[in-house]
Amino acid sequence: MQSKDNYIKRSSGILMPLSSLPSPYGIGTLGQSARDFVDFLADAGQTWWQILPVGPTSYGDSPYQSLSAYAGNHYFIDLDLLKDDGLITKEEILELNWGDNPERIDYGLLYQNRFTLLQKAMERGFDKDRQKLAVFESENSDWLPDYTLFMALKRHFKMCSWLEWPDKDARLRKPEVLDKYRVILKEDIKLFTYIQFLFFNQWNNLRNYAHQKGIGIIGDIPIYVALDSVDVWASPESFILDENGFPKEVAGVPPDYFTAEGQLWGNPIYNYSAMKEDGYAWWKHRIGGASKIYDVIRIDHFRGFESYWSVPYGETTAKNGRWVKGPGMSLVGELKKTFPHIRFIAEDLGYPAPEVVQLLKDSEFPGMKVLEFAFDSRDTGNYLPHAYERNCVCYAGTHDNDTLKGWFEKITSEDLQNAIEYLGLNDTEGYVWGILRGGMSSVACLFIAQMQDYLELDNNARMNVPGEPEGNWQWRMLPNKITPDLTRKIARMTHIYNRTNKN
Repeated sequence: MQSKDNYIKRSSGILMPLSSLPSPYGIGTLGQSARDFVDFLADAGQTWWQILPVGPTSYGDSPYQSLSAYAGNHYFIDLDLLKDDGLITKEEILELNWGDNPERIDYGLLYQNRFTLLQKAMERGFDKDRQKLAVFESENSDWLPDYTLFMALKRHFKMCSWLEWPDKDARLRKPEVLDKYRVILKEDIKLFTYIQFLFFNQWNNLRNYAHQKGIGIIGDIPIYVALDSVDVWASPESFILDENGFPKEVAGVPPDYFTAEGQLWGNPIYNYSAMKEDGYAWWKHRIGGASKIYDVIRIDHFRGFESYWSVPYGETTAKNGRWVKGPGMSLVGELKKTFPHIRFIAEDLGYPAPEVVQLLKDSEFPGMKVLEFAFDSRDTGNYLPHAYERNCVCYAGTHDNDTLKGWFEKITSEDLQNAIEYLGLNDTEGYVWGILRGGMSSVACLFIAQMQDYLELDNNARMNVPGEPEGNWQWRMLPNKITPDLTRKIARMTHIYNRTNKN
């Protein structure tokens, strides 16, 4: 039985990706703008800051397709903090092009320019920080050496997927070959080691600052890892792969009324039978790594633990997949036993199959309720607030949804009328704030809304459109958009519905 002390108390928070924070350097970072956002959350009576995964991204820029389940994204390292530490100069920062649109991220420019500065920082700081680096390397010895060698090899092979490396022995991790590359690529290994040292130094300082302000961090872990990741390369026995490292089957979701061909994610499928033999050590390791970053862990696609959609590798759509039974409470129970003090959220969206409902009940994790789904006449789930149990998390919308303003511009007149009647929406309050009130006033233990919705932004500020390969993950908040009036308005609503600062 889960300890009552480990339940999420009645509270609220805001979903705001780190990447979306204002910054003069192309993307949000772990610097002053992040601390300013923490101050805003505290002043607005919030308890939680929910972010998207913070791992290093690759082609497509999705934080849900990371090169590592443990490493931090070097884009988030704050340049002004590096300047203050004497590792780079203001002139070196300003001579690079960070883009001319403060509302959008240009990942191409980031890719071109970030390593230039981080290389200079490493050259100036590596010897100076040698003692601290030794401690960092020791504390992260379970993942850091594999990651830094993997990244050095990717750089050596022109950043192509590890499955395309021309050296087959490097792909298949022949020990003597890896030893050779550790010597050849030692300078790049130093660079990627120092980058992680910088990231986690800045991250830990920010997280400590948030805790001092009474703010906890909620973070996602995707249920699957990317095929082109150190996680698959370094632990092939944990996945269903052929003798050359290629997956035999990959993950996705079946066709539904949103996507006629389903969604083909392409992530390799876990070898759960092998994992079970060692007590799911791979998963325990992963959760332990996530707990160093987040205070609450949201497991994306939780239903995949009950059963998952498996598609033969090489298929171009998800239509020809099949349902395969997952590990269920065999795995979930091990995670609960190993991490009794970690709070989890289960992303259980989609068709509420009885087996998934039972797994959620057995896990005692809070599931998710999305208000944008509540008034959809096509929806088969029940997301209306009167049906909630306390142990759930209510979202106005997630990073995969329209903004509330964009949603109101798209929904049918029937669904709009349902929302107006159910929540008493009116022009005086504004429809967006009426939805926010509906979630804030619900019995759900936790209410989360996107920052875009508090700013009443349209779909130009939408974070992600599932199934669309381009144009996602780019929105950024303009400076000075968070005003004292907005802060007071959020704080007042939070107070009225008894959700103020209850970490």
